[in-house]
Amino acid sequence: MGVLTLGIVTGLAAEARLARPLGLVRAGGGLPAGAQAAAEWLVSQGVDGLLSFGLAGGLDPALRAGTIVLAAGVREDGRLTTTDPALSARFGQADGVLLAGSAVLAAACEKAALFAATGALAIDLESGAVARVAARHRLPFAVLRAICDPAERDLPPVALVALDARGGIGALPRWCATPRNCRRSSPLPATPPPRARRCEGACGPADQSAASATCLPLGWSCASFAMVSST
Repeated sequence: MGVLTLGIVTGLAAEARLARPLGLVRAGGGLPAGAQAAAEWLVSQGVDGLLSFGLAGGLDPALRAGTIVLAAGVREDGRLTTTDPALSARFGQADGVLLAGSAVLAAACEKAALFAATGALAIDLESGAVARVAARHRLPFAVLRAICDPAERDLPPVALVALDARGGIGALPRWCATPRNCRRSSPLPATPPPRARRCEGACGPADQSAASATCLPLGWSCASFAMVSST
């Protein structure tokens, strides 16, 4: 594969820090529009390929927190875009489909319904935008993601309100600086969506995985929270 400079799109700033050794990185803030802008900026810098990198929500119940997903394709609005085999091979054997979402999927019942309908392994908010930008500029692209919240886990309300536009963790997560606080509910500065669940019990053994160092705020690992927030 002759990719000389790899452009990497993440949602979180913490993910971007992990990806820096792989190429030129831009965090999009955790939404599709931001991911598209990040990918377009990377193209303007002369990258030769694009990689969607970071966390994903599990749809396949067999995938545990920390499982690596190297997708062979991205499905968005019913369209399947295949990833570049040669670029993907730099990271391993690509397999399965990742679903491009437009908003955070908070409820386990919604994840179960999407898995039944699509068979997709996981869902994220950046990969669809990366795929579209890569196709527009005729660049190879790949998807490398780690499962943060498994299929059976509901996300706490704070997961939906805590990121800023640059993919950074804002002032809100200071509330959850200790496991004691993270295990109980607390008033939030924004009204969470009605389907979002409480934060009780969110810091469990499943969070202590290879992905938990950046699994914030999505998977809500309190131990890694302190590490990421202090950097």
